[in-house]
Amino acid sequence: EMACGEYGPGRLPEPEAILAAIEAALGGPGPLSGRHVIVTAGPTHEPIDPVRMLANRSSGKQGFAIAEALAALGARVTLVAGPVGLDTPSGVARINVETARQMDDAVKAALPADAAILVAAVADWRVEPAPFKLKKADGPPRLDWQANPDILAGLDADPRRPRLLVGFAAETGDVEEEAAAKRGRKGCDWILANDVSPETGIMGGDSNSVHLVTHGGVESWPPQSKDEVARALIGRI
Repeated sequence: EMACGEYGPGRLPEPEAILAAIEAALGGPGPLSGRHVIVTAGPTHEPIDPVRMLANRSSGKQGFAIAEALAALGARVTLVAGPVGLDTPSGVARINVETARQMDDAVKAALPADAAILVAAVADWRVEPAPFKLKKADGPPRLDWQANPDILAGLDADPRRPRLLVGFAAETGDVEEEAAAKRGRKGCDWILANDVSPETGIMGGDSNSVHLVTHGGVESWPPQSKDEVARALIGRI
């Protein structure tokens, strides 16, 4: 509500943004000042025709929380975001994309970076979209599947590879084992794994329960909010 009694956009930012600006001005450079970090967040949407798409239930909340925590400690953050309805964290440079290939291009264009944290739930597959809406009367369409680029493995193979490369593994069974195998395949330094089975409520929810997989083994973190997970991860970074 504004002073005139109407409702709508006002001239002041949210109190949290004002507080963050004050703290940044008083606190001087943070521990990550001078560091550039790339973060990916949200789902990707792969079109089937002009109306339909392949998607997943990722909300982007965990990736946005990580970007916000990085910026709060002084990092220069490039956030490559899939289609989500979240506000951009203060001090974060956001690039909006839709498809996996667009996300891959945006990540590569943002290099070099000191670290990359790939949180996004990227579609593994895409189809060649039909130029017109597919009609039910024509029967089930034939979809020719093609593999999307592997953004995480691609960064590991890039000569500009960030010093720290962190991936996420959303699993529905054998979470720790699958994450450890993924870390080996992708060539990343750390994997944060979580169980996104529907009964957990993690995908799209406000809380998370993760396992940090490194070359030294597995750490299981207690269930906590996605903001708390972000702060714990950034503290480790």
